[in-house]
Amino acid sequence: MKRIVLARHIVGVPTPADFRLEELPIPDLAEGQLLIANRFISCDPGTRSRLSPGASYAPPLQPGQLVDGFAVGEVVESRHPRFAAGELVMGTGWATHMVSNGRGYLAKVPDLGVPLSLWNGILGVPGMTAWFGLKRVANLQAGERVLVTSAAGPVGATAGQLAKLWGASNVVGIAGGAEKCRWLVEDCGFDAALDYKAPDFDAQFAEASKDGWDVLFDNVGNASVDRALPVMRMQGRIVISGQVADYNLTPQEAPGIHNTREFIGKRLRMEGLVVFDDLPAFPAAQAELAGLIKAGQVKYREEIFDGIEQLPAAFSGLFSGASFGRRLIRV
Repeated sequence: MKRIVLARHIVGVPTPADFRLEELPIPDLAEGQLLIANRFISCDPGTRSRLSPGASYAPPLQPGQLVDGFAVGEVVESRHPRFAAGELVMGTGWATHMVSNGRGYLAKVPDLGVPLSLWNGILGVPGMTAWFGLKRVANLQAGERVLVTSAAGPVGATAGQLAKLWGASNVVGIAGGAEKCRWLVEDCGFDAALDYKAPDFDAQFAEASKDGWDVLFDNVGNASVDRALPVMRMQGRIVISGQVADYNLTPQEAPGIHNTREFIGKRLRMEGLVVFDDLPAFPAAQAELAGLIKAGQVKYREEIFDGIEQLPAAFSGLFSGASFGRRLIRV
């Protein structure tokens, strides 16, 4: 088996040199274990929060430890009573093969008639983050106005499309580049998309925000939240889904949030989510979302790289702004 481990704690933007490829024999299974051959491994920006010494919502990885990104694969051997050879499962690990005792994040993949890769994307953590971020955290209501940042990413694009399907009156996304903005409007049905790389972005943002926002679905970080606070509506909700602009900064380097007086006058609420809090509700949401995908009502994009050796470079590239769609490694 081959696996990717953390070579050193990362300072700043990740590079492929921060990781190391190891090759080792597949161990024999003990009673109660199963062997999984991973088929797809994902590149998740949120993984970055565990690659530096400081604690995040999960303990930091130490040099030499396996990077535990999300994966989908096939059980090839089992001595576990709940799993049989040939079953497809969602799990974790930047490795060609994983030995599991059945605990932690490990779930069978039902046959919903969609490509296997989607279980490591729109039907996996990104799609569920969008789903429960809107339903549980934002408590989105029909007729509300929604602003989505990093909107061309897998979480943001799914959140914007679901908001439209669930009755939002206006959904606007912020993304980097004209191609991404066109895709959001023409394919995903956003009402508008703002290019943060455009020279007139501030004017675009002011014009789009003149009627305010009921929900901000933020995947970017503090500066993004601070920009939106003055244009939130009364009793607006801010969903903190990710912080892609801040992951590579130390707490001292990250920008602050200054417009906090808006919380008082407008009775705003800001809440983060770790989507595994909603794990028991995943199957029903995944079945419904798969139906929307097959009906063509929710669109997605994938960037697929071949070979586990590509993982460090593909992951590092997430932070350059070049990625467009869910980045996956086909093992």
